[in-house]
Amino acid sequence: MQRIINLRHERSKSEVCSKSYRSPAHRRCPHGIVQLPVCECGITYDEGVGAGGPHAPYRQSERKELYRQYADQLVSEGHAYYAFDPPEALEEMRERLKARGVATPQYDAFTRLEMTNSLTLSAEECNSRLASGEPYVIRILIPENEEILVNDLIRGEVNVHSSRLDDKVLFKSDGMPTYHLANIVDDHLMEITHVIRGEEWLPSAPLHVLLYKYLGWESPQFAHLPLLLKPDGNGKLSKRDGDRLGFPVFPLRWTDPVSGEVSSGYRESGYLPQAFINMLALLGWNPGTEQEVFSMDELVELFTIERVGKSGSKFDPEKAKWFNHHYLSALDNASVAALLGNLLDEKGLSASREYIQEVVALTKERAVLIPDLYEQSWFFFSPPETYDEKVIQKFWKPETLALLRKISELLGNTADFSAVNLEAQIKAFIHDNGLGMGQVMNTLRLVLVGGSFGPGVAAIIALLGRQETLKRISRAGEVIK
Repeated sequence: MQRIINLRHERSKSEVCSKSYRSPAHRRCPHGIVQLPVCECGITYDEGVGAGGPHAPYRQSERKELYRQYADQLVSEGHAYYAFDPPEALEEMRERLKARGVATPQYDAFTRLEMTNSLTLSAEECNSRLASGEPYVIRILIPENEEILVNDLIRGEVNVHSSRLDDKVLFKSDGMPTYHLANIVDDHLMEITHVIRGEEWLPSAPLHVLLYKYLGWESPQFAHLPLLLKPDGNGKLSKRDGDRLGFPVFPLRWTDPVSGEVSSGYRESGYLPQAFINMLALLGWNPGTEQEVFSMDELVELFTIERVGKSGSKFDPEKAKWFNHHYLSALDNASVAALLGNLLDEKGLSASREYIQEVVALTKERAVLIPDLYEQSWFFFSPPETYDEKVIQKFWKPETLALLRKISELLGNTADFSAVNLEAQIKAFIHDNGLGMGQVMNTLRLVLVGGSFGPGVAAIIALLGRQETLKRISRAGEVIK
């Protein structure tokens, strides 16, 4: 049997994104989880918005007639009902229940007979209201005194008594379904066999099981993933935690459509797709070995639902950086040079591809995130405009100018400008003149890059070249007092 997975997230208040992954040609793990053919993270999908497929349309706004059809079926078969309660009536009901000592007031088996709906109205009055165009919603009729069983691949059997459920709205007054109806209809019609979603949807699972039962459909297998927790483990990770602690939570930068608040994204923060995927895979899933770095093929091969834990997983922003440093360092120099080239373009700088690759070979091991590629190498593309005062105070002596003139003369007369030879020549100069290694090297580094950072001094000089090196030494001698 062809096995398919539905991964869901809420795209907006009016539309839920549902992607089904269903290619028999793709590699599978023992649970039929396919290697997802490409989005920003390198995860690919077989059908959906933009890709098409046999279950189109994939936008829920284009599937309204389908949802209406099944909502009407539920009403006609006695599993749902029309509710005409205006907002103020709902608020009055909640206040009334709170006054009675009910902690969590809800529209359920105990309150629905006090409200204005097709259960309390005569058929004639209900039809009249419908015909007049009075606003209404369609609510599910939760059964009384019934145990509802949810089989979860991670948590086992979950029994919920129907008294704990409310009569959720399935179809809204604006003609659109809620998530509860839409995801059931979509998953069935798209032949979804596995629904994998976050733990916060577990309380809704009994409702969804009822809907499958009422519509006469076989329920898919459910797996509710553990929550991602704050770095300290206290509570669910939120975008505010990321904004507060300085790390991204969203894959891509996200702007709140209501408040306009902008939250950073992993892509914009400089994470590689493969690092992001690897980091996510280990949040809640344990491979059963000490291995931490996995290719996509390895994840597809090794992943099983059985090794997903029930407990929440603490998010470690430093571990996320560790993954990115690993993958960035492992990239070939040409690929890293392309990333650095993009950063240079953004800053209006340019250099040959060959030169950028030479820079990358010296600096990429120092970079954790993609923007670090520039931060660790900018001085190869433009001279320093300022010089670190702390370094000046420590190493700039009255005799420094005379020392720099001698070094300039040495470099000007050195034919072999390779890093190996330059280092040998400078060390010989230091030895012959009875100078301190730290004094000379740190002074040279200061005038070349503006501070006490960067790769080896000889390597910097070799890559900058004779002319640029001598120019920087001369300028520093004029500026630093």
